[in-house]
Amino acid sequence: MLKKIFFIGATTLFLFSDIHYAKIEPIKKITLKSEASGKVIIAKDNLEGKVVNGLIVKIDDSLDRIDLKNTKRSLKLIKDMIKLNSALLPELKKNMLKKERLYKKVSSINSTSISQKDSLYASFVTAKSQYFSTKEKILNLKNQAVSLEQKIASLRDKINKKNIKVNNKYLYSLDIKKGEFANIGMPLATLYDTSKAKLTIFLSDDELKDIDKKSIYLDGKKTNLKFSKIFKIADTKNISSYKAEIILNPVKYFSKLVKVEIK
Repeated sequence: MLKKIFFIGATTLFLFSDIHYAKIEPIKKITLKSEASGKVIIAKDNLEGKVVNGLIVKIDDSLDRIDLKNTKRSLKLIKDMIKLNSALLPELKKNMLKKERLYKKVSSINSTSISQKDSLYASFVTAKSQYFSTKEKILNLKNQAVSLEQKIASLRDKINKKNIKVNNKYLYSLDIKKGEFANIGMPLATLYDTSKAKLTIFLSDDELKDIDKKSIYLDGKKTNLKFSKIFKIADTKNISSYKAEIILNPVKYFSKLVKVEIK
């Protein structure tokens, strides 16, 4: 009789309680890769094992900063030239129109000599040429200014990519040393987002039935937790199982093994 009761109890546990073991992990792992090339002049490996907010790696950007400074100076000069020529333009236009009116007025008089008409026409053409040349010069200068502004933006982006900073991330390992050469795409550091924790388990088809109505127990204690993600495609390693994730509040120490029950 006792054996029969034990068998029924065990069967009930099998039907209504699904047990898994999962490791508490950070919410996200980040492999930081270099977006610029150059010699590493700062590598703060002393920050490994800490949550970091700031610079961890610096690639030499001295030439980029010199280039940026000179480009800014060139842009200022061009803008000054645009301002100067733009100030001249109204007077040049006024002079051109004045020469044009004078030429038309004098050429309509029959007594005006051909040489006088030619002289006035030449004066008008010169004024017109000065006006449109200055206008064209302004347009060319503006085009140069746009190119320099694009170069400045590109240099700033390049400098930014050479100063690798992180924002409240756990630095697990720094994978490059001071004095080494970084290439684009080279791994620089392994980071973790420890602002949240997660558990990953793999569910069977039977476990997925009425999953929203089931409760999650951690180490035997009932919780109000729900699955944050349940993948609809079976896992490639855990055949016929579906990956599921549970999000937890941050913990002091990760990697602890937890018993997860679904019932």
